[in-house]
Amino acid sequence: MSAYRAAFSAAAEDPDTFWLEAAAAVDWVVPPTRALDDSSPPFYRWFPGAALNTCYNALDRHIEAGHGERTALIYDSAMIGTAQSFTYTELCEHVATFAGALAAHGVGAGDRVILYMPMIPEAVVAMLACARIGAVHSVVFGGFAAKELAARIDDARPVALVTASGGLEPGRTVEYLPLIASALEMSTSPPSVVIVKNRPQIGGALPAGWLDWDSVTADAEPAAPVTVSATDPLYILYTSGTTGKPKGVVRDNGGHAVALTWSMKNIYDVGPGQVMWTASDVGWVVGHSYIVYAPLLVGATTVLYEGKPVGTPDAGAFWRVIDDHKVRALFTAPTALRAIRKVDPDVALLADHDVSSLETLFVAGERLDPDTYEWASRILDRPVVDHWWQTETGWAICANLRGLEPMPIKAGSPTVPVPGFRVGIVDENGGPVETGDEGNIVIALPLPPGTLTGLWNDDERFVKSYLTAFDGYYLTGDSGFIDADGYVSVLGRTDDVINVAGHRLSTGSIEAVVASHPAVAECAVIGIHDDIKGQRPSGYVVLKAGKEIDEATLRSELVAMVRDQIGAVATFRDVTVVQGLPKTRSGKILRKTMRQIADGDEVIVPSTIEDVSVLDALRRL
Repeated sequence: MSAYRAAFSAAAEDPDTFWLEAAAAVDWVVPPTRALDDSSPPFYRWFPGAALNTCYNALDRHIEAGHGERTALIYDSAMIGTAQSFTYTELCEHVATFAGALAAHGVGAGDRVILYMPMIPEAVVAMLACARIGAVHSVVFGGFAAKELAARIDDARPVALVTASGGLEPGRTVEYLPLIASALEMSTSPPSVVIVKNRPQIGGALPAGWLDWDSVTADAEPAAPVTVSATDPLYILYTSGTTGKPKGVVRDNGGHAVALTWSMKNIYDVGPGQVMWTASDVGWVVGHSYIVYAPLLVGATTVLYEGKPVGTPDAGAFWRVIDDHKVRALFTAPTALRAIRKVDPDVALLADHDVSSLETLFVAGERLDPDTYEWASRILDRPVVDHWWQTETGWAICANLRGLEPMPIKAGSPTVPVPGFRVGIVDENGGPVETGDEGNIVIALPLPPGTLTGLWNDDERFVKSYLTAFDGYYLTGDSGFIDADGYVSVLGRTDDVINVAGHRLSTGSIEAVVASHPAVAECAVIGIHDDIKGQRPSGYVVLKAGKEIDEATLRSELVAMVRDQIGAVATFRDVTVVQGLPKTRSGKILRKTMRQIADGDEVIVPSTIEDVSVLDALRRL
């Protein structure tokens, strides 16, 4: 039996033994004696009765083991042209001091703290400081609209809010203080403490009563780690695109530490002293898991990057960071690769940098279309590993486990289910489908450690959102299939499956064809209303830099390609060339919003949108 198959079977057949063995890699104050508490389904808990501190596991234990001088964090800011490194000892000192400052201002175990921060070291420090004293952090993107921030404040009811004077974006600065002041005015449950890290690049006087980060830490007593139960919450993370009452995903301490520690070795093949760079933002789950917690839990070095894949200053930014910091594993989103390809399709800028340290490129956040996969594989001559996961799961559902057993890569597939995730495909009635047939992707309960334990103060919504569609299963909301080799293919959200004259078609399949055209940098295909067929696919295309093609010619070629590879049943004939696609800050294309615009429906602009002007351009088409 292969290493993967053995691990998968062990996790499925005897999860208690499997996860207790994995838990041995974590330092416990009270070690677990059993892994799973399944006494109150569907509310499962991992490592009941055990106790630990996540911050201690991320920092102190490495210092106590004699590795205090190892680099923990590299801050690389393309926005201000500087890089700064922190050893484990230095980072721990900063964290303990800020934890002491929080405690001195009334923050204790179980209290919530909102973090509204840019990509600066203090964001990492604040997250770990909350974990150190048992407080529950909830990171909200710096620059989020005041109304959305107020909604999250009212849901989490924080004791404190930690922020900075502003964030830096290419060509502009975003002042946070007016946004926060407005949010606090709207809120019915404003925090009693606001702490601000002043950035030299963005000044601004603090409102009366707000505290300066440097002042509160100047004489703070460092705080020791506080022991919490494994089942206590570590953080709340509100899902992107939420409207109305926000949906706060809750992550626990024990299951989270065990799962992420296991994943670093077995999925990413990164260990002590090696450098992992997750080119994301701490506002996303990817940033929580693989910028902050997972690399530090295993004693690795993590890179915190403030910048963009292009424009800061050019499309060689990623190659520079790999070169400068000898990155072993890079984790980014497909949209970042497509942005680089659009500006520098022949990767002329790659020749300026030595990327020989890079072992693997990991991609998640959106489906990695085969064309982008082929391009990235060719230019880097490294494994390009798609893997699939969600805010709710906290780590990969499906992956090519590079540390456990590397497998052949199939373009368009995130490979196989990770041990602990029992993935299935069911039809609309919950019945099994034939191998290779498309259906709803579900995960058998209980979910493995590290996944959500519920929604903040909303058990009813948790059950209704994820657990009622198919009895005994967690609903991922994605459609796809499993082939004869056990490889999973994720075709898109279930609401991206369209019905054309009675035929169910995946817009993801059509997108894969459109994206393979040599002039196309990226694309989105949505289903729009059709009086005769019910729905029909409509494509929106962004061209590569320097590619000039008549729109009518492009349309003709794309229609012929879709007809040849999907079939005439797709009735694909609508193609529109656009300057950009509307996306969230994590790189997900806002297809639902595009459908609303195309069908003339009321458009609810998601709070996580990257650039509202792109939506305005679509409205004018």
